[in-house]
Amino acid sequence: MDARLNFYGNSVAPKFAKYINSAGKVITESTLPAATQELVKIRASQINGCGFCTDMHTKDAAHAGETSVRLNLIAAWREATVFTEAERAALELAEQGTRIADAAGGVTDEGWANAANHYDEDQLAALVSLIALINAYNRMNVIIQQPAGDYQPGQFD
Repeated sequence: MDARLNFYGNSVAPKFAKYINSAGKVITESTLPAATQELVKIRASQINGCGFCTDMHTKDAAHAGETSVRLNLIAAWREATVFTEAERAALELAEQGTRIADAAGGVTDEGWANAANHYDEDQLAALVSLIALINAYNRMNVIIQQPAGDYQPGQFD
């Protein structure tokens, strides 16, 4: 399977990617826990059907020490006992923020309040930014049908 477009093989896309990657660095360097960041990226990518990002962030999380049990249960986090209450709040916010276009009502007051109970303002800003950013990456990869499976941790460092 080949992508519809060599995203980095033209004059426009690499310039765009440079800016959104810089935005991602702000989030990575925030106090939002790294494990939570990966969980959110994986869950949004699963919802959006982005194989490339699901592959990347699952491998990055495993490389950083995330357990296979937790990785395997992200899609079923509501029934899983392996996530903290804070992680569950972040996953809930990620789902609601990702499903805006599904006419699911957007982010509920309850979902927001739950996240606000676990994260300070800077962490909430990072979490909201992360949800927006991973959704942008997912959409780019889904539109161009970027193949998944060959990502190696650290490949883009």
